[in-house]
Amino acid sequence: MASGNTAPPPPASLPRIVAASLIGTTIEWYDFFLYGSAAALVFNELFFPDSDPLVGTLLSFLTYAVGFAARPLGALVFGHYGDRLGRKKLLVLSLLLMGGATFAIGLLPTHATVGSAAPLLLTALRLVQGFALGGEWGGAVLLVSEHGDARRRGFWASWPQTGAPAGQLLATGVLSLLTAVLSDDAFGTWGWRIPFLLSGVLVLVGLWIRLSVDESPVFKEALERSRTRRAQADEQPPLVSVLRHHWRDVLVAMGARMAENISYYVITAFILVYATTSAGVSKQTALNAVLIGSAVHFAVIPAWGALSDRLGRRPVYLLGAAGVGLWMFPFFALVDTGSFGYLILAVTVGLVLHGAMYAPQAAFFAEMFATRMRYSGASIGAQFASVAAGAPAPLIATALLSDYDSSTPIALYVIAAAVLTLVAVAFARETRHRDLGRIADEDGEPSGAGPAAEARAR
Repeated sequence: MASGNTAPPPPASLPRIVAASLIGTTIEWYDFFLYGSAAALVFNELFFPDSDPLVGTLLSFLTYAVGFAARPLGALVFGHYGDRLGRKKLLVLSLLLMGGATFAIGLLPTHATVGSAAPLLLTALRLVQGFALGGEWGGAVLLVSEHGDARRRGFWASWPQTGAPAGQLLATGVLSLLTAVLSDDAFGTWGWRIPFLLSGVLVLVGLWIRLSVDESPVFKEALERSRTRRAQADEQPPLVSVLRHHWRDVLVAMGARMAENISYYVITAFILVYATTSAGVSKQTALNAVLIGSAVHFAVIPAWGALSDRLGRRPVYLLGAAGVGLWMFPFFALVDTGSFGYLILAVTVGLVLHGAMYAPQAAFFAEMFATRMRYSGASIGAQFASVAAGAPAPLIATALLSDYDSSTPIALYVIAAAVLTLVAVAFARETRHRDLGRIADEDGEPSGAGPAAEARAR
């Protein structure tokens, strides 16, 4: 009798694997979000000083969006080699690339020193960041998903997802501390560099932890089978297999990302612009609100993940998408009051609802694809969507604010994304009980077939 569940690893190993994924994703998201916060607060003055303040912010967010444009390329490259060589090797590489690029941003000369070369260098390093992050997410969530069993996969796989709010919390916390203790002149002159340079220390910690874990048994079995196929010259590259046999799943994943991605960057990045320019809130106040909201976001993600183990991925995801759409008008109404308490409420509720989508997403996407194309499939679905969703979200929101001087078009923009996500997830199949080691590949055989898989099935 088949067990229906991949055998879990020894109890002591799974927390270590979760920690390795979480610390890495936290560092990478810290680097990525740090740029977004700096883009909203100081990059318009440091790298685009000749522009009108709002135009300078638009240009600053444009370089922010460039990082998203590189994420699909990272997904393709890291996905291909992650499915061929292993998750761990590619995760180490992504951490080095992201950390190196972020550290280098902290050393960049500004427009006042080198003129137009400054934004060009900034854009180049942002491309490296995006490329690295495009490969990071898929590997991190798969490393956990493939080690655990189906009964609690949603819970355990949601922990790497907490790396996003943890990174946001860390980035916003460091910036908030610096803006509190430094004058505006000191922060704009040299203080903004400190958080970027700190990335070098964080990367060393992340590498030490990541190098201590091993590949999942599910992947090792699939790798042995894949080597046999390649020796017989009858295996397709992972990307070809994904687009040929899992294109519907890729489209579902992309649709599912729309509301999740757009709402997140409106709530955490664009809000720093909107609150300071339209609601008359100080930079410090806006940062503190995002800081508090991110702490709550971190806490609720594992709870949403556990709920998806009980109710299913789709119901929890649909709840989050509908909730975010319904919250947008109250969200901006609360921010417009200029009250710190209402600002905290607006951001926190928005992020809690976002967590209902983000928490089950890791397990949901991993369960859609066979093992030997899982890194490619999950990464392509997630990162290609980010180009249309998260990349232009702060840019579109800022442009709408500039053109209409109102939050209404921005709220409608997020609501439209929520409707798209509701449709995509409604047409998806429930994946909660799938065994990652036994999902059939294009030949109709289990992707994890092999001696160990057969032993588990007895």
